[in-house]
Amino acid sequence: MQRDLILTINPGSTSTKIGIFKGRELVIEETLRHSANELSQFQTMFAQFDFRYQTVRSCLDQHGINDEKLLAVVGRGGMLKPLPGGTYLVNDLMKKHLREGYSGQHASNLGGLLADTIASKAGVSAYIVDPTVVDELEPLARYSGIPEIKRRSVQHTLNQKMVAHQCATDLGKTYETANFVIAHLGGGISVCAHRAGKIIDSNNALDGDGPFSPERAGGLPVGDVIRLAYSGRFTETELRKHFVGKGGLVAYLGSNDGREIEERIQKNDSVAKEAFEAMGYQVAKEIGAAAVVLNGEFDAIILTGGLAYSKFLTEFIVSKIGFLGKIILYPGEDELLALAEGALRVIHGQEKVMEYV
Repeated sequence: MQRDLILTINPGSTSTKIGIFKGRELVIEETLRHSANELSQFQTMFAQFDFRYQTVRSCLDQHGINDEKLLAVVGRGGMLKPLPGGTYLVNDLMKKHLREGYSGQHASNLGGLLADTIASKAGVSAYIVDPTVVDELEPLARYSGIPEIKRRSVQHTLNQKMVAHQCATDLGKTYETANFVIAHLGGGISVCAHRAGKIIDSNNALDGDGPFSPERAGGLPVGDVIRLAYSGRFTETELRKHFVGKGGLVAYLGSNDGREIEERIQKNDSVAKEAFEAMGYQVAKEIGAAAVVLNGEFDAIILTGGLAYSKFLTEFIVSKIGFLGKIILYPGEDELLALAEGALRVIHGQEKVMEYV
């Protein structure tokens, strides 16, 4: 039996997405949803492992996918220690750090563990690709202004790197020989400067840096943040949620749904229009800053992520940055394909597999 299928596994907080690929072709896709009641019995993220494994195994059995058909298994990378981008072979140290949650507890920690268990039974390799902890920042990008705080690399690495590879190919280049400014527009927004295959600068898309987004406050005036912190109105947990989860468009408009907000704009909702434009304005400023990081030497500016489907938002951003150079849209995000492509680059010898040490 020919081994020609790649299994990709992307665990989320309430679901596990799996994809079966033949080359780049997606032949099976499933979202295995997990109810709050099902997950409530588990005290830790790692305690969910057996439950998630059995749901994935059952799904594969239902589709007639047996071990002899698998060429490789790829899991979503988890909260490991900071590392360069690339495709990593799952090894014992990585499994230890995923079980422990080296940099934090997150459902993605289960990705490499699930991939390894299935791959071991099939006698093939297990990989992870471009986890969120990828850190390729240059030294100057790490300065914050006070020594106690270093700027950190937290961005939508998997999709950022995937569209960078795709755009480079479309332009007749390789990722390692191209420079890009890439803005991922989703629930969070990350704007990154890519130089010669590395993300050399990025806003912290989670913890309060760069543009505000549908759910996150982005960069804020430090003095006002201090006053809010000591106002007595919030606990630490409540204030964090105020900034990340209840910030951005949710705070201004009560919605994080770009499609709904566009509908409001089409009905002449001036408040929605101004807030949506303000977000685009901040994205454009961040793109301009990333262009400066690259000394204006880049092959294209890329707009990607779910909100890149918004004609209103992308046209507004383009109206601000059009003078900078070529702008290309790759709307949406496809994490399952990104995982499969990472494995394929290694299998086809286009990229050297990385070792987690």
